Parts: sequence; structure tokens; C-alpha cells
Amino acid sequence: MNVAVGLMEGRREVNVELSGEFKDTAGKLYAPGPYQFTTPVTLTPSDFRSGAFAVDDVTIGIGFHWERNERQVFRGALRIIRRDAGLAVINDVPLEEYVTSVISSEMSASCPLELLKAHAVISRSWLQFPKMSSSSNSTSKNGGKESPHQLIRWYGRESHADFDVCADDHCQRYQGITKAFSDSASKAVSATSGEFVTYDGSVCDARFSKSCGGITEIYSTAWEDYDVPYLKSVYDGAGRSSYNGSEDFIRSEPPAYCNTRDSKLIATILPGFDQETRDFYRWRVEYAADELGELIKARLAIDLGAILDMQPLARGPSGRIYRLKITGERDHLILGKELEIRRALSRSHLYSSGFVVDKERGRFVLRGAGWGHGVGLCQIGAAVMASEGKSYREILSHYYPGSAVAGISL
Repeated sequence: MNVAVGLMEGRREVNVELSGEFKDTAGKLYAPGPYQFTTPVTLTPSDFRSGAFAVDDVTIGIGFHWERNERQVFRGALRIIRRDAGLAVINDVPLEEYVTSVISSEMSASCPLELLKAHAVISRSWLQFPKMSSSSNSTSKNGGKESPHQLIRWYGRESHADFDVCADDHCQRYQGITKAFSDSASKAVSATSGEFVTYDGSVCDARFSKSCGGITEIYSTAWEDYDVPYLKSVYDGAGRSSYNGSEDFIRSEPPAYCNTRDSKLIATILPGFDQETRDFYRWRVEYAADELGELIKARLAIDLGAILDMQPLARGPSGRIYRLKITGERDHLILGKELEIRRALSRSHLYSSGFVVDKERGRFVLRGAGWGHGVGLCQIGAAVMASEGKSYREILSHYYPGSAVAGISL
């Protein structure tokens, strides 16, 4: 089966460089070289392995602190279609080729093989879950509860009209063959071909984030208000622990798989741009009261005035806040869930909503834990587990309690 991946949208023109020969739907041959397209076209490589196309100025990390533009190279068919906002670029690629790219884009292709195997299984599962699940809750949707003093929002899986998934972090990172520089990624996909994470016979919604901060989170703190049995909160370490996501936990740095400062290991497991973020386990940001008020006004279009207080009203097991009361000179607001809090309190996104609030010298100091929503597999923790000799099945069993790895024919 093929996967249609949306690479970019809203362009007046698309500049592409072809490697190898391509043909359009009318049979016209396109020789290797640069091309500029201003109208829709579909190009298919004459030979999949030798044919590739490069696209400049692909935006990655949209809205996050690592956002940037890159030149990226892709195999498979190139489709350019016209939408209301302009031209959209789509890559049609076989499923296992897609998974190979994802695990080389989400993490480094130089990761330990067992981590790449684990990620191949969850990336395949995440993609297929809405199509293969018999559950009525097979897809999460955007939702919320709004009133004059409350804004609770969550953001489900995006529904794309013209392609299956986007290429950025809002779905799964997909950067073609740009980052797939190691044979390990192909070996991992081949070794796990057709395998999925399953629970009670159904494919799992295999969520994942960069660093849980020591304890993974439950589904309902980030999305709809129901529990997913295999997305439980687990201690990100060996054996059992009495740790919970209290303020004391966030203020400390307890042992955990994802609590690593091994620079050599980090260089091995994280893509280059992710390596710029080294304070993923425990972090700190601070704002002046008026600065924070202006930030919330810009991000939410709500004018609370200078901020006087921030009070967590509800935390998940990892310590991530999913209801936060913000009091300003003019008004107050109850804000949630975790992503909306992260968006409102940063010019991009806070690393996570797992933070404590201190007032120091008239400023708000946020001390936080983890990077991302924390639900499901912790990518850095899983990489450390693999480096310590754990198998991909052990890794998946740790992060998705009660699950099993099963082969399924599509």
C-alpha cells in the first residue's frame, strides 16, 4: 500500500530538482535537472530506487522552537495539486519506505537498532490505527469547552482532505531520504515488517513524545476525557517506583531512562536540530508579569492585563498541568489542556505543561519537566533502554502496558 504525505502547502510556485527520469500522466518524460511548476502535475519515477526529487524551503517544526526551512530529498511519486491557498506538494510512497523515513526523521538513523525497531512498530501502528481499529474512539478530534472565564481545548489527529498525513511533527516527522543515512533504519523496518502494537486484538493508538520527564502521562490530560488502557502512566525507569508527578518530583531530578546527559549518546540518538535542546529532562523559563500578560494576549487574543498569579488546578500523573488558572489585573482565565497551556505561555511552545510556578524578584519562574505531551513511548527513554541492551519488544511492553506485538497482513 502507498501513503500520501503532504510536504508543503500554499505555494505560488514549486521548485524541484529531479534525480533520475520521471514521467507525467500523459507519458511525457522529464530528464534529471531543476524544474519550476506553477500548475498541477503528477510525476512518477521510471525507477523507484534511482529516482528522487529534492524540494527547497520545506518548513519543519512548524510553530515549535526548532522551526526552520530545509532542502529535503524524497523517493516515490511527486504530486502537485491546486488548493484554495495555492499549490500543495504531495509524496506518494510505499508504506515501509514511509516508515523507514519516519524513524530516521523522528530519531537519528544512527540510533541503536532495537530503538529503531520499536519506533518502526509504533510509527506503523500510529498510521494504521484509524483505519484498522474497531473502537468508536479510533480517532481523536479537536474539541473544547469555552465560557467567559474558561478555555479548554485539545487538538486531535488532523484530517487532511488530499493526503493521508502531513510530514511534520503534527503527524509524524517525515523527511524523505534526507536523514536516512544508515542501513540500520532499513534493517529495523525489514525485521519488523507487518508488525503492530496491539491490545486485546486491535491495533494501538501508539502515541509518543520526545521526553516524558521521568513519568509518562495518560491520554485524557492531552485529548478527550476517556482512558486508553495501554496509555497508562508508568515510571520511566527499571522496576517499580513510588514517584508521582508532584511538585517535589518536578523540582528534583530523579533517576529515569530519559534522565541522561551522556553527550555521546545524545549525539547518536537525536537528529542534529534536536540536539540543540539539551535541557529536555528539567528546564526553566521566566517572565515579567506584564511580559506574560502581553504574551497571553498575543497568543490567545485575551487581555488579562499584567499577570498576578498562576495556579495549577489539575495535574496528570506525570505532573503535567491540564487545567491552569491565570489571574491578571483585568480578568482571570482557566486554561487547558496541556498543548493550549504550552502554546499560551511561550512564543513557540513550552517544552511541556509539567511545571511549577515560583515568583522571584517580581518575575514568574517556571521550572519544568519533560519535552512533549508525555503520553506513550518516551523516545529518549526508549533509546537509553536500547543502549542498555533491552529488546524492542521489552521497550514496547514498558511504554504500552498490556500490549503485544503482532504481525498483521494489510
